[in-house]
Amino acid sequence: MLTFLRSTPDSVPLKSEAETNVVHASVQDTMPEKEYPFQKTEKEWKEILTDKEYRILRDRGTELPWVNEYNGNKKEGIYVCGACGQKLYSSEHKYESGSGWPSFWKPLADSLVGEREDNSLWMTRTEIVCSNCGSHLGHVFDDGPQPTGLRYCMNSAAMNFIEKDNVASNEDSKDM
Repeated sequence: MLTFLRSTPDSVPLKSEAETNVVHASVQDTMPEKEYPFQKTEKEWKEILTDKEYRILRDRGTELPWVNEYNGNKKEGIYVCGACGQKLYSSEHKYESGSGWPSFWKPLADSLVGEREDNSLWMTRTEIVCSNCGSHLGHVFDDGPQPTGLRYCMNSAAMNFIEKDNVASNEDSKDM
């Protein structure tokens, strides 16, 4: 059984313009890349992701709170991995956590996300990754609402949002 530790990321000074709105983290990788079904080389990831998406999804960065796209999103739909398109979270499970990041009390299914131990920023946290491609999504904490008591605190730039009316048409056109 995993132990979830409550923590709040400290602000880390950014060193260059290229790191704007992103804090980098080093993570103990307990799930090697070869175990993920959806594979791309780092060169391919860099070609398909924006610089910001790459820093968050592949370099395990973190957006600054409150200045991200989906924290205040109230529309109905689903959130998918920004790297591979795998469905992750429903707007039905999203709530206002007061953290400044989009937060969910559960994923669509437990099998859609994986966990890694993250010992960066002088604390131990549980990193959440896409189970299909291994991309960094955010962290989970034990201070969420019932029935799970969990807060999946995600980076907006690690996800794409598909409005409810467009979910079926998006699946038909997905080529990944």
